[in-house]
Amino acid sequence: MFGKSRDIKQFLFSQYLADGIRITIAIVIPSIIYDWFGDLEKGLLISIGALCVSICDVPGPVKHRRNGMFYCNVFGFIMALLTGLVSNNTILLGTLIIISSFFFSMLSIYGNRSASVGTAALLVMILRMTTVTGIQESFTEGLLILAGGTWYMVLALVFNSLNPYRPAQRSLGECIRETAKYLRIKAALYDTTTNVDDEYKKLVSQQVVVNEKQEQVRELLFKNRAMLKESISSGRLLVLTFADLVDLYEQILAGWYNYNLLREKFSSSGILNNIAAIGIKIADELDNIAYAIQSKSIYKKQYDALHDLNELKDNIDRLSQQNHGTLILKKILVNLRDLNDRVNNLSNYFTSGSNAETRNLPEYWRFVSHQQIDATVFRNNLTMKSSVFRHSLRVMVTCMAGYIISKIFPGGHHSYWILLTIIVILKPGYGLTKQRNRERFLGTLAGGIIGVLLLAFIHDRYILLAAIIIFMTGTYTFQRMNYIVMVIFMTPYLLILFSLLGAHVADVAKERLLDTAIGSALSLSASYLLFPRWESDSLVNYMAAMLKANLRYFYRLAYILAGKKEPVTDYKLVRKEVFLSSANLSGAFNRMLSEPKTKQLHKNEIYEFVALNNVLSSNIAGMVTTALSYRNSAVSKDEIHLIRQSVSNLQQSIKNLDINYVKTEEKIAFPQTLSDMPNPQLAEQLDFVYKLTVKINKDTALIFQQAE
Repeated sequence: MFGKSRDIKQFLFSQYLADGIRITIAIVIPSIIYDWFGDLEKGLLISIGALCVSICDVPGPVKHRRNGMFYCNVFGFIMALLTGLVSNNTILLGTLIIISSFFFSMLSIYGNRSASVGTAALLVMILRMTTVTGIQESFTEGLLILAGGTWYMVLALVFNSLNPYRPAQRSLGECIRETAKYLRIKAALYDTTTNVDDEYKKLVSQQVVVNEKQEQVRELLFKNRAMLKESISSGRLLVLTFADLVDLYEQILAGWYNYNLLREKFSSSGILNNIAAIGIKIADELDNIAYAIQSKSIYKKQYDALHDLNELKDNIDRLSQQNHGTLILKKILVNLRDLNDRVNNLSNYFTSGSNAETRNLPEYWRFVSHQQIDATVFRNNLTMKSSVFRHSLRVMVTCMAGYIISKIFPGGHHSYWILLTIIVILKPGYGLTKQRNRERFLGTLAGGIIGVLLLAFIHDRYILLAAIIIFMTGTYTFQRMNYIVMVIFMTPYLLILFSLLGAHVADVAKERLLDTAIGSALSLSASYLLFPRWESDSLVNYMAAMLKANLRYFYRLAYILAGKKEPVTDYKLVRKEVFLSSANLSGAFNRMLSEPKTKQLHKNEIYEFVALNNVLSSNIAGMVTTALSYRNSAVSKDEIHLIRQSVSNLQQSIKNLDINYVKTEEKIAFPQTLSDMPNPQLAEQLDFVYKLTVKINKDTALIFQQAE
């Protein structure tokens, strides 16, 4: 019960709901005002402009949001004008659809925001393609759509200026919450009642989510100069809290063990379930912090792990006295103590004052990518080797097919819904297209039933207007959160709207369902048949990137063991690269699993590769933490040999996947004075890492042989 209540509270203070309310206000107000003066048609055009610009208003620095909305207004006006001018000529309109669908789909090479601008421009074209107007009317209606987009942009910027830190606070809270979910899954691996393989699959999927949230927060914080100014206390605290959160995530990652072996050895003692319970309680405390940050409320600590950790230590000591080998349990205990300390560090967000320190601006800029809008990038992607080019061709052909079908078999007044379904559903990957296809159809069916039932039993105009606003808010709240829920909200809102405008509801519902089915069928067929690029074709690149990141991560460990002072920023950049590469690989692998089984090449080997590299990253992270605590400890010849052998194995594995890779071994200057006695714990971990690299090498060699 507590969990559900907490989830509801966090949703109420989420950026999703805030955006949904703001978008609804921006869309509804123009229509209400113009309807009051008896000119609803103009109000709807202004609302269309606001709707289209809201699509590209994705979270990010205010400068990027402003630029995205500005170009969206420019393209939206141009498309409204051009569509109005050619809408009465079937051939010219078809030509516009071909050119526009290709060009605006290609904009995704510049990132998600540019892709959203392209989608918004196509939406303007699609919504206006069934309206036949003259030159003067086209220009006037284009200006009204531009006015709506400008109105939305001004409103969004005003909201941001009133409370510039709220988006970052909300995003940081969501990131903490997803990290807590990751920790909760990790804790479940100790629970003897769970299945290790099932929990591991959940862990891999959650890695992708955590990385997405971390990237979103980096965009908001590190590309916003105001956040990084020394004089801005609120911004500085957000930056420092996020830095502590990433350190916490690394600490969670560092605790990786052979869970099946742990269960065999200690399940009867009950101690593993105690460990799982502590981990879950720490995750609950993280949720508590996330809620306080999101809601800007007072933080009250609800769980102090010290008592449970001391009790766990006593239980481990008792097992030791019974001649059980408990070294691994002691390592887990240390990891839990470190986790608890890092969670306590996060609570400094609520107590730190203006004396908190931060690093220089140039360092933080190194943590975010910078995409230049350059025509050269566009030209370089005009090749079948580019997945964006393939996708743009696919969208172009499918949209043209949808347009032809709508002309040959006119199903009603809203045949543009076929093209609308195509641009929303058709994605670069088959797996995501298939998922969107299913969700769109089921959401439309469920939402249609809800809409028809409401209209059958409710006839009061004002109640229906209130229902429209509620459904609109739900639509724009869930549009970036849960697609099927968004469609369920959107369908009744459209049905009620058309009913109030005088349309026959049953006809509209049938038409929408039919057009959605046609658009879905075309999208799925195109994704499978037209210039497909299966995930198995690109997974080798993700695997090589993962190995390269782990190799650089391992070098950082070797430098620390060699006594070299590693710049903190350089180390954290490498760590970020490991997190990003791991999430990209896991995401690509999960997408491959949703593709046809005949396209899932090397599935078992790749799954093992993903698992081994996660274990490798975790062990490197754990050794880094230990090495930083005992920086002055000397290493032995055997340990150095293991390090160099592991490096060699990783380089050979990369070579197996990337034939253009050139081995460039970094020279690690170990001290002349070496230890005669190896550190047992370090030697054991290095030996384990060496064995991991041997297994990884075998996997990559097998994939390479099968590819030949």
